Amino acid sequence: MDIEKPRSNFIWDAVEQDLALGVCEIVHTRFPPEPNGYLHIGHCKALVTDFGTAEKFGGLCNLRFDDTNPAKEDTEYVDAIMEDIRWMGFNWNGGLYYASEYYQQCYDIAEDFIKRDLAYVDELSPDEMREYRGTLTQPGKNSPWRDRPVEESLNLFRRMRQGEFPEGRMVLRAKIDMASPNMNMRDPAMYRISFQEHHRTGKKWCIYPMYDYAHPLGDAIEGITHSLCSLEFEDHRPLYDWVVENAGYRVPHKDLLGHLSSGPRQIEFARLNITRTIMSKRYLRRLVEEKYVTGWDDPRMPTLTALRRRGFSPAAIRNFIELVGLSKADSVVDYALLEHCVRDDLGSRAPRIMAVLHPLRVVLSNWDQSKQDILPMENHPEHPEMGMRNVKFTKELWIDADDFMEDPPKKFFRLKPQGEVRLKGAYIIKCDEVVKDARGSISHLVCSVDLDSRSGSPGADRKVKGTLQWVSAEEAVPLEARLYEPLLKDDDEISEDTDRKDFISRLNKDSLTVEHGYAEPAVLDSTVGDTFQFLRVGYFCKDKDSTDSNIVFNRVVSLKDSYRP
Repeated sequence: MDIEKPRSNFIWDAVEQDLALGVCEIVHTRFPPEPNGYLHIGHCKALVTDFGTAEKFGGLCNLRFDDTNPAKEDTEYVDAIMEDIRWMGFNWNGGLYYASEYYQQCYDIAEDFIKRDLAYVDELSPDEMREYRGTLTQPGKNSPWRDRPVEESLNLFRRMRQGEFPEGRMVLRAKIDMASPNMNMRDPAMYRISFQEHHRTGKKWCIYPMYDYAHPLGDAIEGITHSLCSLEFEDHRPLYDWVVENAGYRVPHKDLLGHLSSGPRQIEFARLNITRTIMSKRYLRRLVEEKYVTGWDDPRMPTLTALRRRGFSPAAIRNFIELVGLSKADSVVDYALLEHCVRDDLGSRAPRIMAVLHPLRVVLSNWDQSKQDILPMENHPEHPEMGMRNVKFTKELWIDADDFMEDPPKKFFRLKPQGEVRLKGAYIIKCDEVVKDARGSISHLVCSVDLDSRSGSPGADRKVKGTLQWVSAEEAVPLEARLYEPLLKDDDEISEDTDRKDFISRLNKDSLTVEHGYAEPAVLDSTVGDTFQFLRVGYFCKDKDSTDSNIVFNRVVSLKDSYRP
């Protein structure tokens, strides 16, 4: 599937304007994940926007890990994020960086802020700080420590670095405006004390810069021209600009690669929300830790590692992001659109085979036990270059139990007593007898074959309304089919503010169904990640849990497309 050609958008319009005005000489963006979890489908909007904008203008894009919170970060997440970005087809041609590489620069700038009376060490407790901060309708009030002498704040800050105070005892705050209508400008914290060991710097530091302080400095130091981020950071933009400007990065200077830069411009876009999909990293972590799923790569999860395991392709995901587009207004996208993109991708390239997930045995009464017919089957109806395969037709077959009814409704065109159907690519059969066991359950069907109705032969012109998939019992390969549905049973978004109990109550208990059936021998030659269309059933991808004795396939998507633009 070709990725839809990107359309112009307000971000690209702004970049073109900056280039025309000479604000920058090269477009330089960055993708700045925090290494405290796995990337999920929601991050893909930023991923495609950051890397795609650089690609569009022949510029550079950095990968920078904003690793400012050692309590939640791990190299496991760093490695996984890099793997996901490569899988999506992107390359950080601007370089690989970490916020922790700039800790000394951040510290030096913080000391300079103190010396210029732009920051102070505060001793309010967290509860007192919240109280002093005010509300959306009431201004905050100054901390009693706000006007302490510069030398005193500088001395305390240096002692904080030396580890002389316990966690929570002091913080370094920017001195801006406690009466600002923007809560983010009411003397935000710049540094806090934490004795957590950092995954890269170890125990070198016991104070760590806050995200809203370190992030704009990282952009400025690297020479980022356009800081593209989700709409939730729009209210943080004045603080972003305050940090960049007061650190001296609005004056034209050479960036890390020697390009002339006048500091980054932050532009926000609406985040990606999808129905019945959890986008909160905190809740995804809870699903893993409390074992509601088997791990970060459980195919029900929206993480890229899970979508890859399930059988989604980078092309389908990128096409989905392009179709969603960029806007300044939050909205929720129907999960069916994502499935539509996946289905469109697989429909053009996945080979076809037959499988039955609810096996019902069929015995052909007028077919000799030793007789076999080798039937040629096309691997893809629209791509003859994908070749043919041979399928064996024998006396005993498996069909899907859902394709048979003893007492069917009037317009039931599958198999029924005394009814006829065509077996895909083979013969017309007629159900002559329903055999039941002692409990009254159907044991098997006895059917007769119209021997003149073989597909491709002169007798194949006889028409019947139903066509069923089937598998020869003699060469059928047992398989485990895992059928997935969204993790949430309703369309309401799960956000960081969602109550935990309410969140758990909204989980879909039917998000995973396991069926045991049979497939053609073609699955034996497949490798993990190979995808097929099981005729009349859906698209399936071979799972890593497969063994020689138990082949496992995940349903990627069903064949039915419910998306309506």
